[in-house]
Amino acid sequence: MDHVSHHQETPDVTFDGGPLDCGNGLLLLIRRHIDPLPSGGVLEVRSTEPTVADDLPAWCRMTQNKLLSVVQVSGTWSFLVRKGGSAAETADVAVQPIPKSQPARANESSLPEPILAPPLPPLAVMGIGSWPRPRWMLEAIHCHISGQLADDAFHDTADDAVRLCVQAQQRAGVDVITDGEQRRDSYASFVGGLLDNCQLIPITDLLPYVDDPAKFESELRALDVPAGEVRHPAVFGKLGRSRPLAVHELEFTRGLTGGPIKVALPGPYLLTRTMWLECVSDRAYDSREALADDIVAVLRAELFHLLAAGATVVQFDEPVLTEVVFGTPQGGRSFMCGALSEKRSQEEELAFASSLVNRVVDGAPRERTAIHICRGNWSRNEAVALAGDYRPLVSLLGELQVGGYFLEACTPRAGELEVLTSLPADRRIGIGVVNQKLDAVESVADIRQRISQAVELFGADRLVLTPDCGFATFADNPIASARTAEAKLAAIVAARNYFR
Repeated sequence: MDHVSHHQETPDVTFDGGPLDCGNGLLLLIRRHIDPLPSGGVLEVRSTEPTVADDLPAWCRMTQNKLLSVVQVSGTWSFLVRKGGSAAETADVAVQPIPKSQPARANESSLPEPILAPPLPPLAVMGIGSWPRPRWMLEAIHCHISGQLADDAFHDTADDAVRLCVQAQQRAGVDVITDGEQRRDSYASFVGGLLDNCQLIPITDLLPYVDDPAKFESELRALDVPAGEVRHPAVFGKLGRSRPLAVHELEFTRGLTGGPIKVALPGPYLLTRTMWLECVSDRAYDSREALADDIVAVLRAELFHLLAAGATVVQFDEPVLTEVVFGTPQGGRSFMCGALSEKRSQEEELAFASSLVNRVVDGAPRERTAIHICRGNWSRNEAVALAGDYRPLVSLLGELQVGGYFLEACTPRAGELEVLTSLPADRRIGIGVVNQKLDAVESVADIRQRISQAVELFGADRLVLTPDCGFATFADNPIASARTAEAKLAAIVAARNYFR
């Protein structure tokens, strides 16, 4: 764009990026200032870094914001950017403030005591967590994230979506209900919109932070990842939990069922790998270990508040563990579950993950905690997901002080169940008995055969029966339709009833 002598419009907000370039934190700080604006709002970006004049127009095109004009005076650039969309669409919507910093570490003495909850029966059937969102719920999620839909209106809409999801599970006859993660844009990144000093940004904003942006963009396309729709949490200061992550989800769901309820949360290792981005999070934390300390604190507080609100099971999702053992070599980066930060050796990563999970669940009733592991659920294409049996993870699983393991097992990529027989005998084993990525609903006979094999290996009292993973891990990229999801759960129930 050609430079002009002065801007024709007056900005709503002005932000000075100083000498930062787009690959050194500027884009994320721009995102922090432009997101609270209504669509059509105008942001002025000031900069003394010459490369921004080349990089910012490309970012505007990629993110569907409009670069209005550029002014250069004595080595300082001024860019006017209009936020994508129409100002008329959101003229009456109040700008949501960015949460201020709060202490992350919970006072252990202030953690609430767990209350009794409906128990988990043998051979319990449940979903892993996510459920396909109706089209109107997806629209509400997008509008809420962009500031176009206020909290009260968003939750009114989400309540309706949760009711439909719970009713579908009840028709299918499952034993344990989830709310389908209807309020979340994805199973993990949603915390970026709730934690203090954290913000959700499109994954396309992170291209400058990988070693080879063009290669990374190509890999995302090859992996069938909707990069323009997937969002990523970025840390701008010390993390804090001044509002719940999922307690409000549980409280609403409890009004719809008197039976057991499971709540899924992203695990501490997953969040640390996701949030630790050099040149961004290291402005707030000296190391990823320091960041992990605060992640442990907020998850620990959330866990105990969920148990105090009556959750039967709190499940921590740690699918990125399979990326550690089956993914790119040490030092490499991967999209796997959004974990873009580099990793260390396999031994270091597994030990780190084990310590984080155990710190979160320390002191909680073991039987009410669980971990979920799969090999990637962003695409229906089985060929792009990771493959390998659980042998490299068995030792880690045995160290975790959780009461259950909910594991992908139906797909051939997961290997043989016999590998899991050495796990502690006092833990529940959740076995995936249908593949959520397949359109066809598995026959009751086939599911019954899988259950029979698992009963022989682990005993009926230890078994929990699930799909391999969620039906819509990423809201904008569901793996199955709601109709198929209900039919698959109903088929599991029918097969399970043979054993009861």
